[in-house]
Amino acid sequence: MVVLNFQPVQFRANIAHCSGQRHENGSRNKRMVIFRPRCRITEPTGVPAPMGQKTKYKDGFFEMIFMNLFARKMEKFASSSASKKKQEKDDGWFNYDYESFVDVSKRVMQGRSRPQQQEVVRKVLLSMLPPGAPAQFRKLFPPTKWAAEFNAALTVPFFHWLVGPSEVIEVEVNGVKQRSGVLIKKCRYLENSGCVGMCVNMCKIPTQDFFTSEFGLPLTMNPKFEDMSCEMVYGQVPPPFEEDEVSKQACYKDLCSMANPSANLCPKLLS
Repeated sequence: MVVLNFQPVQFRANIAHCSGQRHENGSRNKRMVIFRPRCRITEPTGVPAPMGQKTKYKDGFFEMIFMNLFARKMEKFASSSASKKKQEKDDGWFNYDYESFVDVSKRVMQGRSRPQQQEVVRKVLLSMLPPGAPAQFRKLFPPTKWAAEFNAALTVPFFHWLVGPSEVIEVEVNGVKQRSGVLIKKCRYLENSGCVGMCVNMCKIPTQDFFTSEFGLPLTMNPKFEDMSCEMVYGQVPPPFEEDEVSKQACYKDLCSMANPSANLCPKLLS
């Protein structure tokens, strides 16, 4: 999924495990003040929980704004099976937490094919942007090494509420090494949904397509389902779905409430 926030920010690599601290660097004549975004993991270890367990987070004001904004946009496309719950949430802001945000995603999937699910996400993302934003993005960020690295740096602080801790890493794109990769330690969206289909249809594919087609900046996302980590590579053109390893992924039989234990592939990836 995509989060855009146009405001002056100074970035440093590897800011996954941090607190809301002020750091000062500088010479004799001037100082550079860097504000690191506050991480919200409340696990005793300070890192994501082991596989099979849900990481505990404490979401702040801005995280709740993003959750509620996305959830409200997606609710318009969600199944009516929870219409009463929807009406209650429409009465005021900050009625969605992360679990209810994921629940909206599940209801969006109901009764829709894989392409239809992805199209809903595309519409939601476009609705979050001002008119002409994709064209402006293309002008500001043509598909260059600098643009890829800059967007990787943006991803770490602004996607934290959605996917959890991450860090910028070096990757190779078309034979060139560059710091345009983002390693998500354990995806919050995947561990809360426990659903391969939601990961692929509601996040990976539509986000890849949105950056590549709408913004003109190629992006490939490579989730690793064995540990729920994910590698995002800005500047790398994604493969067709049929050639992507995720198209052959089985369900989380012990984690997903919608899983088909007897199926070799996740049913949500078949249609």
